[in-house]
Parts: sequence; C-alpha cells; structure tokens
Amino acid sequence: MTTEELAALFDKHSDEYLEFDRVPIKRSQRPDLHAMLVIDDLCPGDKDIISAAEHDEFWLSVSVEEFAAVATEDIVIELTRCGLRYDNYCEALGFFA
Repeated sequence: MTTEELAALFDKHSDEYLEFDRVPIKRSQRPDLHAMLVIDDLCPGDKDIISAAEHDEFWLSVSVEEFAAVATEDIVIELTRCGLRYDNYCEALGFFA
C-alpha cells in the first residue's frame, strides 16, 4: 500500500486507539513494546528503533514506505490499539509518551 493509504487506515481505525485489551495475542504486557516487536518483525533493522523525541512524543526509525509495503489493515488495527499513530506532519510512525 502507499503511505497515503497507510495514513487513511490509521485514521479509519482511530476508534481503536489505546484499546490494548483488544489485542488477542500479546508479545508483551507493555503496549509500546508489543508494537515495537511487531514492527521489528515486519521491518527488521540494526539501529535504535526510536529515532527522535520531542516534548511528549517519540518517533520510530522505521521507513514509512517500507512499513506500508508490508502492513495490512489488521496490523494497523493491532498497532493502533498499542498507541502507535501515523504522524502526518512528520510522515513517521510515533507514540505519545
């Protein structure tokens, strides 16, 4: 999918934001860690997963284009439930702290 389609999926499922109790199989009891493990499986890397932070937000070092190429709607829902969001302004995946 394109990054525009990815952004649209995050918007479409915004009602799932921070509904971690709805994630059926948890890799961790920590929502942010669960999301990072899922992302690392989909887009493995060898550098720190957190690329930047400012005030009460942090962003991931994962290429949005690379993630969009492997993401599905179910994955977006799962990650939204963990608190992950697509930041349109930065064009990056991020969390509020």
